[in-house]
Amino acid sequence: MNPPYQHPCQLAISEALQVVSGKWSYFVISQLCQGAQRFNQLQRSLGGVSVKSLTDTLRQLEQYEIVSRHVFPTVPVTVEYALTEKGKEYGAILLEMRKWGEKWSRQPTV
Repeated sequence: MNPPYQHPCQLAISEALQVVSGKWSYFVISQLCQGAQRFNQLQRSLGGVSVKSLTDTLRQLEQYEIVSRHVFPTVPVTVEYALTEKGKEYGAILLEMRKWGEKWSRQPTV
């Protein structure tokens, strides 16, 4: 539930967080930071993701203009997914978040 009023910076942050709100969104973006991949490549590299979940995630990321879908006229048809410029910028933010998490994560004391 959204509060009745949100400061513009809260709205912007909320929108940015919605991009990775899905279970697999972060992992898909992370994989595509390494370069464009076909659907089956993505599914194999992500391990336990179902076809439906990956399809839904890719469609959502396309709607946010984070991922682009390229169809090649081959037999059978080849579809490749890649990060857009917007997606690459978002990937850089996720990298910084990972660095922060690595620095500040609670590590077991020895």
